[in-house]
Order: sequence, then structure tokens, then C-alpha cells
Amino acid sequence: MVKTALKFSGRTDPGRVRRNNEDAFHIDADRGIFLVVDGIGGQAAGEKAAAIAVERLRARLERQTGATEQRIREAIAIANNEILKAACANPEWEGMACVLTVAVIENDALLGNGSAVVGHVGDSRLYHIRRGEIRKITHDHSPVGEREDKGEIGESEAMRHPRRNEVFRDVGSEEHEPDDANFIEIQRIPFDAESALLLCSDGLSDQVPAAEIQRAVERHAGDPDAAIRELIDSANRAGGKDNVTVVVVEGEQFTAPPAPRATPASGNIFASRPAVFFYGLALALAAAWFARPYFIPLPVVIEARTLAAGHGARFDTIAAALAEARPNDTVEVLAGEYREQVNLKSRVTLRSRIPREARLIAPVGGGPAMVAKDVHNARVTGFLIQGDAQAPLSTGILLDNSTVEIDGVDIEAANVGIEIRGAASPILRGDAIHDCIAEGLLITGASSPLVAHNTFQRIKGPAIAARDGAKPEIVGNVFERSTAQVPWTAVLELPPDVPLDAVREHNFMVDAKPPARGGKKK
Repeated sequence: MVKTALKFSGRTDPGRVRRNNEDAFHIDADRGIFLVVDGIGGQAAGEKAAAIAVERLRARLERQTGATEQRIREAIAIANNEILKAACANPEWEGMACVLTVAVIENDALLGNGSAVVGHVGDSRLYHIRRGEIRKITHDHSPVGEREDKGEIGESEAMRHPRRNEVFRDVGSEEHEPDDANFIEIQRIPFDAESALLLCSDGLSDQVPAAEIQRAVERHAGDPDAAIRELIDSANRAGGKDNVTVVVVEGEQFTAPPAPRATPASGNIFASRPAVFFYGLALALAAAWFARPYFIPLPVVIEARTLAAGHGARFDTIAAALAEARPNDTVEVLAGEYREQVNLKSRVTLRSRIPREARLIAPVGGGPAMVAKDVHNARVTGFLIQGDAQAPLSTGILLDNSTVEIDGVDIEAANVGIEIRGAASPILRGDAIHDCIAEGLLITGASSPLVAHNTFQRIKGPAIAARDGAKPEIVGNVFERSTAQVPWTAVLELPPDVPLDAVREHNFMVDAKPPARGGKKK
């Protein structure tokens, strides 16, 4: 039983791309049980797998018989076989599974400190934070994670890798016994009053580096819920392409490390001529510094602002808010329908306050719903852009010689979903483009945009057409074709110097209607 006072919190968020949340977590501080689960299978299947895992782990771990390591092994094996049994009994749940990380904290009165037993399968994670250091305890059971753990690739490269979401261990895809080899990873680690543990799904670790995770937890030492809110916000700002779940548990003496401070030299500081010279120079520099307003203009610091636009906000229209926006500002659009052409602005973020609740429809007078011309370092996230028979939409988003990041945007029933012109190379990430009359994504000119982790469904023309020297980087996308007989060349119209085999290796083709997908690819 846990006798030390702990501070703890947990939250889960669907992210900015997925409509459902297949993550789950469980906290039982009285028994020292902390659990994060990430479901696989899409829609109800992934959520069902996560729910079964939480229920079965709770039931076994609450029954405190046997060594903690064996209790965790038995709990995960029971969950595994129950998920498999449910999938076999329900065809719509076929292929469902989950990955998970559980920590059971114990206090050892004899040793005067505590420990945590960690059980792990898949690519969720547990970090240990203590005295200004963060350490990843669990190993990612995935091809990319294995390479990262071996030091073959760095953290940032692993986070961007197109095969990041593949796992070779999970809970539920095949029958297992508690002590099966290469199934459950078990570790016991020290956990004292000055430590903190963070458990998370890959929706956090794929978007937020470990150093940033450490800073957020330490910055909010004593308030783990504030740290979790900051981390979830960071994951969503980075794209939010997956569900995000975070659990933080702190020992009662966990604090941020003290800031380093200079130690004054001992003895008489004026005892030597070098010292006199040094301090004289320091005084001269100090005098020059305080005199600088008389000969050097002070820099102007402009704070970033958030401007609300929409019905009942300070700005009635998106255009009015953008006209007022300065570099580094964010224009946040309230839920509602907007029939106006939105012209983006350099170094300004435009986002829907609630993903897909700010809806752009065909503007009065026609033309694209959203336009960027010679715009750089801007970002758009969370919008729903729609056309219909009564209000046809020529283009959802037009980017003309502009470096703009488009993420988590849903474009439906436009003639062309997104058109990219010119030489600039924007980023399209986590978008859903569907039911377009012509191309889903049309790229013309000497551009090399990054097209990553998007979905293209029911596009009557090519899902992606690259012409006039365009060379897109296409990774991790899902393309739908009407039947299995439709070749890749009909779905992707690419120039000869863009290798189709490489594109096929790093993207996914599905027939008719995409199967329900979770956060992991089997």
C-alpha cells in the first residue's frame, strides 16, 4: 500500500484530427496504480479494447495477492485474452487491440524510500523526472522506437519518421500467457519523494520532445494538472494528429531544480592587479550599459495576442480580425458558419476554437474559401471547409507562393480541395480531403510541399496531382480508391522523377470505404 502523500492528475484529449478518442487512463492513488491505454482498431473497436484493458487490469491489480511483478503480468495477460475473445465474438471488432503502460508505486518502510513496478507493451511511455533530469523508462516496441532506443536515429528524426506508428507488440491480437517471452516488459525503478512519473500515449511523445515534457512538469511542480494541460495544448499546437493522454504523479517533495547561481570568489577581491583591472572593466561596462538609452534605441517588444472572431466576439468577421492581427498573433474563430473569403496573413495563426465547428462555405462572388498569396510562416488549423450543390466551391484553400502550415482541416465537396502554386513549400498535415469533383490536392510549379498523415476519400480526379516541376514529399497518407482494380497511377499523378515505389511504401491505399483505424498500423 502507498503511504506517502502523492500529487497526481490525468487527462485525455481527442486531439485535432480524430473525431473519437480511443485512449483511456486509470488512477487509484490509494493502491498506487496508474495506467494509460491507447486503443487500436478505429471507432468503437479501439475504444472497446481500451475499456476492456482498464477493467481487467483494475480487477486484477486491486486484488493484492502475489508479488507486484506477477500481478501486473497476470493483469495484462487477462486483458489481452479478453480483448481477443471479444474481437472473435464480434466481427465489427476484428483486429482490435491496444498498447499500454502501467505503474504500481510501492513504499518500502524498511528502506525508507519507494519504488515503482512498470508493466509495458507497445509504444505508450513512462518517463522518470528527478532533480533536473528526465529518463525514458519504457522501450518502444516498434521498428522506429527500437532504432531510437539503440541510438541509430535521434528523437526528432524518430518523431518525423513515416513508420512511427507501427508496433510489433500489442495487447489483444493473439493469445498470451503471463510469462510469455517477448510480450510484457517489466521493470522496477526507484521512486522517492523527490521524483515524478509521467505516463503518456504516443499522441504526446510523437509531438512533444522529452526536454519540453520535463520543463512543463518541473515548471508546474506541485500542480500536475496544470502541467498536463500545458502538455496537451503543446501536442495539439504541434498538429494533434492523435489522441493525447497524460498521467503525472509526483512525490511529496518533488520540486523544480534550483536555478544555477554564481559562487563568489573567496578572499580579498582587490588583492591583485588583475582583479583590479577586471572589476574596473566590469564597472566601465556597467556604466556603458546604463547609459545606452542615450545612444542606442531600445528594442520594441510586441507581445503575441489572441483575437477572437465570430458571432458575439470583438470582431464580427474573420477578415476584420486578420486586418487587426500583427506578427505572432493568433486569430481564434468561434463556432459558426462563415460565408467570406479568408485571406491569410504572414506570421499569423488562424484556428477554429473548437475543431471543425468554424465552417467556411463558398464565399459571396465565388472563388476559394481561403487564400494565401506571398504569405509566409502562417498556420491554419481546425476548420471545416464545405461546398454543396447550392453553393459550389471552386477551391477549398489556394496557396500561391506561400509557406503555410495547414493541419487538422476538413475540406469537403470542393472542385479542388487544396491548390498549391509557385515555388514555396507549405506543409499539409493531418487534413481530411474528400468528395472533391476534380483533384484533392493540385500542385503546380517548383514546389516541394510536405504532405503527411492526411486522408483522401471519394476524389473523382487524382487524389494528388503534381505538375510543372512540383516534387511533393508524400508520407503516411491514406488514399481511398473506388475498387481494387484502380491503379496507384490513377490515384496519384506524379512526375516521372518522383519514385512511385517509395510513395507506395510510405502511404496506404484502401478500397471503397477506409476501414476503421486507430493510432497504430499493424
